[in-house]
Amino acid sequence: MAVLVALIRGINVGGHKRMKMDALKGLCGRLGFEQPRTLLQSGNLVFRADRSAADAAKALEAGIAETFGFQATVIVREAAALDAVIETNPFPDEAAADAARVVAVFLAGEPAAGAGDRLTATIAGPEQAVVAGDVAYIHYPDGQGRSKLTNVAIEKALGVAGTARNWSTVTKLAALAADAAG
Repeated sequence: MAVLVALIRGINVGGHKRMKMDALKGLCGRLGFEQPRTLLQSGNLVFRADRSAADAAKALEAGIAETFGFQATVIVREAAALDAVIETNPFPDEAAADAARVVAVFLAGEPAAGAGDRLTATIAGPEQAVVAGDVAYIHYPDGQGRSKLTNVAIEKALGVAGTARNWSTVTKLAALAADAAG
């Protein structure tokens, strides 16, 4: 069985798309996923499954719609892919200094050629962005709170949906996945 990491976009934010993590774990059981573990209340899930990442994402999206009554984009990566995201982080010093100021935006697909340049061109502040395959790495030296480089702006520039996790969450998810792999 593969160890998979699911990132559910836009749940439990500002009182919208409410989802209890225990209910999400229950959904995983009904889908045949094993050893589901959640991290925080923002749709981070690690589990074992006999499915591809793409099939698991589709099953979770359908299950969320049926169980919770709303649509949510689910991005699923194999544990090894998450390890690769960590290894290729272009901002390791910044992440070590303040993990909350470095973000990995996990994309639903690989953006078209030139999308990374479009993203860089939209940056009006001190932020830095690097797109590598289906991940955009963002460094927010002044924090995300007042930045104009929002998830909406990132998705518009890249032409693909994504969900962001700060570096602390990324590394905690990798540790959960390593533990699940045994």
